[in-house]
Amino acid sequence: MKNNISSVAILFIINVMVCTFTNAQSVKYADLSFSGGTTYGISASYVHNWKLGLGKNNRWEAGLGLRYSGAFATDAEFITSGPAKYTRGNTTPFVIVFAEQLDKNWDTLTVQNPLINSINISANLAVNITEKFGIGLNIDLVGFSFGPEKQGQLESNKIISNDAVKPTTFNVLLTGDHDIGSLNSEFFIKYNFNDHWGARGIYQFLFTEYETKNIEQTFYDGETNRRFRNKGNNFGLAVFYKF
Repeated sequence: MKNNISSVAILFIINVMVCTFTNAQSVKYADLSFSGGTTYGISASYVHNWKLGLGKNNRWEAGLGLRYSGAFATDAEFITSGPAKYTRGNTTPFVIVFAEQLDKNWDTLTVQNPLINSINISANLAVNITEKFGIGLNIDLVGFSFGPEKQGQLESNKIISNDAVKPTTFNVLLTGDHDIGSLNSEFFIKYNFNDHWGARGIYQFLFTEYETKNIEQTFYDGETNRRFRNKGNNFGLAVFYKF
């Protein structure tokens, strides 16, 4: 997924230019989805896309959305989420996605019954292959998270400590382990039942993040960390309404 972020960014810039200098045709969607796998997720979103005017049939569309995502599980493990210089062999933006994982610096935070809610602005890209079928992707860009305080168990240097944890408040896409907070992204195949209703099959990356309240991880050079991330890989189904 992350290796497509650069393509999303380029196409989004094209989209902004098209919408700024031309009277581009737009389309709007309301969407509700459920996913399961490593964790479970439910999301509701509103998307405003513009036709990009690419190709003879004008099948490409891109735009922005506002998405609520809720992530939950019976229990889940959250690993050290940064700073990236401790978790990856290369910290160059975008390149970091393919860099070596420095798991020797990871600590593990186990949270019972985690529940994280997030509201983020998303970037969206799709191509309508036929009148009925299409494919696309979307990814959260920036927003905030909230949820109840939970009890977590941090294993660091073979020492287990208990602490209260809460969702990281601020979310922002910075690529790879530079990311902060909870972010949702999807690859999807969509099918239009008629002019308004349709469904999407989803492969989802649901990243969620907790911060410890009192205890912290200490790295070899003395720097500390309180943020821990779960990287959920889920499959799901969505129902959407096209306005």
